[in-house]
Amino acid sequence: MTIKRRDFLAASAAAAGIAGLSPLGIRPSFAQAEPSYKPEEGATLRLLRWTPFVKGDEEAWLANTKKFTEATGVDVRVDKESWEDIRPKAAVAANVGSGPDMVMCWFDDAHQYPDKLVDLTELANYLGNKYGGWYDGVRGYATRGDKFIAMPLTAIGNAVVYRDSHVKAAGFSEFPKDTAGLLELCKAMKAKGTPAGFPHGKAVGDGNNYAHWLLWSHGGKMVDESGKVTINSPETLAAINYAKELYATFIPGTESWQDINNNRAFLAGQVSLIANGVSVYYAAKKDPKLAEIAADMRTTNFPIGPVGKSVELHQTSSLLLFNHTQYPEAAKAYIKFMMEADQMNAWITGSSAYCCQPLKAFASNPVWTSDPIHAPYARASETLRPNGYAGPLGYASAGTMADYVLVDMFAVAVTGQMTPEDAMKEAERRANRYYRV
Repeated sequence: MTIKRRDFLAASAAAAGIAGLSPLGIRPSFAQAEPSYKPEEGATLRLLRWTPFVKGDEEAWLANTKKFTEATGVDVRVDKESWEDIRPKAAVAANVGSGPDMVMCWFDDAHQYPDKLVDLTELANYLGNKYGGWYDGVRGYATRGDKFIAMPLTAIGNAVVYRDSHVKAAGFSEFPKDTAGLLELCKAMKAKGTPAGFPHGKAVGDGNNYAHWLLWSHGGKMVDESGKVTINSPETLAAINYAKELYATFIPGTESWQDINNNRAFLAGQVSLIANGVSVYYAAKKDPKLAEIAADMRTTNFPIGPVGKSVELHQTSSLLLFNHTQYPEAAKAYIKFMMEADQMNAWITGSSAYCCQPLKAFASNPVWTSDPIHAPYARASETLRPNGYAGPLGYASAGTMADYVLVDMFAVAVTGQMTPEDAMKEAERRANRYYRV
């Protein structure tokens, strides 16, 4: 049924949550009045989003966008770019004051240009109150103090993906739960001709996820609670030495891998153990020629290192609304519409566990229990540790990540371009360029 424009505007103005409980039984709270955004006359919008790895993600997003246009008359143009290109294009738009109205950004990118963004606090507080609250990790990426400089959107879970039969053939009845066991497994799998592969290239998702896990699992951190750079430490040295041993078991070339490369290598049978989103599973399931691989695939969370607990980074995306937009009310109406229960649940379901919810109420979406493969991804928003750990998120953490300081530190050390000690010193020098500003 097509929603009429006048009905949409009337419902928004009247705080109409009562009649439309979601299919999952999410009941809105009324502690805060529902904000009303009336699109400007003749408004059109442009959104820049990342290229999807799961087709259903994009299909559901575009279907929801079409519903919004039918309801309001506001056309929304949705463009997409590769994962690596989103960050520089968003930065250009912020700096020149033109381009897309909204961008699906990565991690703490919003903290690089907060003065270029529209304040979304009213809307975010309404959504948080209505849907059980925001997960702390995704909320931190989108806020400065109590102000929402962006809208938390999703955490894209990252987990270990492996061929079960190849792990068993290497002599392991179950996947190792600690880093020492993972190293022994990777050695055994290399000996069997079914090696592992983890990215040491400038992959905005997989490369960062892997590098941060390496560091944190050994107790290292880029900065302390005050923001002082502490990357040059015994814990970091232990992480680098461990990474070197793992790298020696990998398929050649992982130092140049971007986000697509481990998917391709796994599905081509070149590697049998990677870290990835659930997208690689669905790529195998939809191709009859890969049915054997799909049936043999298993997923699990990263093993626990010497630090003694699970510590993982997950790819996090927020919606930016630039203050150069000509139609801020229309843009807020669009963001609100896309975040409400009917649309958010449709997107999470369409994404097939690829996109984890930012609001706690949506954890009840049946997609998380519909397939055992989904289990390691179900709590990505809940368990993620922000990349700026242990210091505050802000310009420095965003700049350090955007410059791939940590990723490069491991890459130059495992490939022998620098000694571990020199790699730490160089990372310390580069990080201080941001944290001393």
